Amino acid sequence: MDSTVDQVPTPVSAARAVLIYDGGCGLCRGGISWISRRAVRGHFEFLPCQAVERRARYPWMDERTCMEAMQLILPDGRVLAGAAAIPEILRRLRGWRWLAAVFRLPGLEALAPVLYRWVARHRYQISCMLGRGDRAYGRGVPPPASR
Repeated sequence: MDSTVDQVPTPVSAARAVLIYDGGCGLCRGGISWISRRAVRGHFEFLPCQAVERRARYPWMDERTCMEAMQLILPDGRVLAGAAAIPEILRRLRGWRWLAAVFRLPGLEALAPVLYRWVARHRYQISCMLGRGDRAYGRGVPPPASR
């Protein structure tokens, strides 16, 4: 599941979107930090895929799904995965809303999912190249649960 939109009945806050990410990935954690600094207050909740809380609140989402791509669960229950989540994330950030429209441009709509999948597959290596590699997996090797 990389750039899909699913409708899933799930209890969610009236205002917050829940962003589920790979908590074992330095690049992903850095992205969450970047988003949280720019997010409109109250618009996001961040939850690592590996968290017990994620499994308890979203038992229908298997770990493989949230390790393949970030999952954005909207207040209305829709789930945006991978590249499909990026414009919605941007709409919820101060000073970055304008960039969401760029994802509707011809060509970018097709390119974004391909680029997202490539980055997602290589995120541990990219993390290491950027100096964000996890000490336990510092050689660009994903944690055992995501191999």
